[in-house]
Amino acid sequence: MRGGGATEAAFAPTVRSVVSVFAGAWDHALRIDHIGSTSIEGLAAKPIIDIQISVADLQLTEILTESMATIGYVWRPANADLTKRYFRERPGDERIHIHVRQSGSWHEQWSLLFRDYMRSHAEEHAPYVELKRALAGRYRDNRAAYTEGKSDHLWRIIRRADLWASEVGWRPGTSDA
Repeated sequence: MRGGGATEAAFAPTVRSVVSVFAGAWDHALRIDHIGSTSIEGLAAKPIIDIQISVADLQLTEILTESMATIGYVWRPANADLTKRYFRERPGDERIHIHVRQSGSWHEQWSLLFRDYMRSHAEEHAPYVELKRALAGRYRDNRAAYTEGKSDHLWRIIRRADLWASEVGWRPGTSDA
């Protein structure tokens, strides 16, 4: 996990490159956003870029799979989260996770709200990073346990983020693409 500091800035060139590829190669995207820890300035993160592509219809799996394969991403149909289609880089390439979600769905909105809330609430960073580091050390080879270990903390953050969203009238900003 990279230390605190300019994680978003450090990943910006790669994110811009990936976003431009998707925006130019795939007309089914309604929005394309950099999400996850690397999208939040100052938050320590593993060197994995998460990109969320919002679409009108998740049933376009065949088109999704073909389009993503042409630009080097492999569909992971065994993904347990049925609310998205999940694609990964080819083995040996830079770690980029592509989450294709239904536009307006709870999970699509959750990812954007979490990112925007964390960007504007730096006081949330340290406790979250401490937890992530502890879990990464404990569950180095067990991704499921690492993810489950973050769950309660993430729910506490999202409850605060939801209150914040109501107070400020939050809506997702413009797409990164």
